[in-house]
Amino acid sequence: MALLDLLAISKAYESQQILSNIDFFIEKGERICILGRNGGGKSTLMKIINGTLTSNEGRRVIQKFIRVDMLDQSPTFEDNISVRDAIENKLERLKSAKKEYDKTILELESDFENPRLRKRQEELNNFLDTHNAWNLDDKIQRVLQKFDLKEYENKIVNLLSGGEQRRVTLAGLILEKPDILLLDEPTNHLDVYMVKFLEEMLLKEKFTLVFVSHDRYFIDALATKTVEIDNYKLRMYKGGYRDYLSAKEMLLNSINKEHENTLKLLKKEEEWLNRGVKARLKRNEGRKQRVFELRERAKTNPTLIHKMQVELQREQKNSDQTKSLNKQKMLFEMYDVEKSLGEKLLIKNFSTRILQKDAIAVVGKNGSGKSTFLRLLLGEISVDEGVFKKGDFKIGYFDQQRDMLDDDKNILDTFCPNGGDRVDVKGKNMHVYGYLKNFLFPKEHLNKKIGILSGGEKNRIALALLFTKEVDCLILDEPTNDLDIPTINILEEYIQSFEGAIIFVSHDRYFVDKIAKKLLIFKGDGVIEESHRAYSEYLEIEKELDELQDYSNNTKKESGKKEKLINPIKLTYKEQQEYKTLPADIEKLETKLKEINNCLTNPECYEKIGFSRLSEDLEQKQTQLDILIERYLEIEEKVELIVRL
Repeated sequence: MALLDLLAISKAYESQQILSNIDFFIEKGERICILGRNGGGKSTLMKIINGTLTSNEGRRVIQKFIRVDMLDQSPTFEDNISVRDAIENKLERLKSAKKEYDKTILELESDFENPRLRKRQEELNNFLDTHNAWNLDDKIQRVLQKFDLKEYENKIVNLLSGGEQRRVTLAGLILEKPDILLLDEPTNHLDVYMVKFLEEMLLKEKFTLVFVSHDRYFIDALATKTVEIDNYKLRMYKGGYRDYLSAKEMLLNSINKEHENTLKLLKKEEEWLNRGVKARLKRNEGRKQRVFELRERAKTNPTLIHKMQVELQREQKNSDQTKSLNKQKMLFEMYDVEKSLGEKLLIKNFSTRILQKDAIAVVGKNGSGKSTFLRLLLGEISVDEGVFKKGDFKIGYFDQQRDMLDDDKNILDTFCPNGGDRVDVKGKNMHVYGYLKNFLFPKEHLNKKIGILSGGEKNRIALALLFTKEVDCLILDEPTNDLDIPTINILEEYIQSFEGAIIFVSHDRYFVDKIAKKLLIFKGDGVIEESHRAYSEYLEIEKELDELQDYSNNTKKESGKKEKLINPIKLTYKEQQEYKTLPADIEKLETKLKEINNCLTNPECYEKIGFSRLSEDLEQKQTQLDILIERYLEIEEKVELIVRL
């Protein structure tokens, strides 16, 4: 039975139809990605699922006691509440259940046979298991660290930026674990490390999830089902983004040539996936196998850990591609450049050259200096130390604030400020509408003011405008934010056909893999590393290095003796409680069994109670005792292992 059903749902705003007679259901454990063009109804569908928006027709049916919660795009908080308190407030239900569980366990110590208490203890145990709420304080600490909120935990949450506030809300939601979690573009304002942590949490905790995202790797990692909104209807596909591409291509092939351009884009996308990603996955599998083998061998020969780390570091920095320093025009040269903002060192002793046809992704954690680097290239700020040279060429710049747009102008005036209705694009003279149709704008939008467009529409206009400029170098700051996947595909096609250099900041791993030929990885503390490896592969190696480092940190040498692990295993809170209470429970059952056995040997006793009833009770209590003893021995074995380590 589905947790939630939408039956024959229709929704329109005035005369604009959004959804028409659609059916939708969510089963426990499903992770459903909703795809579609911006303005096509994704957010509307999410709000109807959430119950915060009513449909014009149809029914929303939800199982009793099912809790649905949604990530708010613009969260609000109480006045003067700290970051930590804002997160903890989301966990009141779990904390209350944990307190009641502890109280019930205490009551059971003196009233073990009470059926009401036993039933309630089982209900609370299942609830806390489902929400993995046994050790919330440790989980809060981990989420604060992984979402870069630790330094703000005692600060007033309303003083943080919009992106930081969204991370606070997201942290509370994934710790609370509602029965159905709704996430609308959750990866916005997260760097790649935060995105990977979010992926791991959602998979490990077995969330039931409905989400909207333009991050195609994120979709592939999570989605068990993909739902596309197209022409007011829903179309269901099994699996993630890659499966969606294959099924969509088959569908479009079966229709007709009307979808030729879309089919062409999809074909390119799938060819790239098959050529690039699968090959890397194959290599990754081999490397991972070596890691596992060496971990086993390292138990007897710890020097192998260091050997593997050296090998992985070498592999991370080198690649099959060769760095070309041929006769291409030099755009930027830097030698021993340093740059700080306030007390924070962002660039330290960095040297590089950027050539005419380079495609460079600037990647790394939030706050590591990526935007500062772009400002250096744009000439907005200067270096503190070192040599920085810029050649004579034109730069086209896309920024997240879209400063190139004037909200008071309409779209036509924006593209044709001197009148007329035609633009030059890559040496080709085109009608504005014909050009903007490529960016999914209908003809009636031409007279719309920029100021009334949505964030995604403004991004599309800014990017379309950028590609009408004659420039030698494109500098793009998070160009895929607020874009839907069809528009990102179009953006990728324009970028790949651009003749000049491309330098861009992005957290979108898929976009980076597809566009970049070189990475500048901002590691923090001013360290910048160059790599010609695909970004997703670089991150995989980095993760393996971190795992090896953790493994190495959990070993110690004892003057020539064999190294051994230092407490890598811990008891969960639930196991700690069971370890305390199980001996008493076992003792009570053993006493009860002794009493039943004594009664069974005494005719006066068993005739009074009934022999069959006593025999049945004996069998039942013996089964309970066996289960408790087995559980206690299992925990005790773990305790002994911890002591040995």
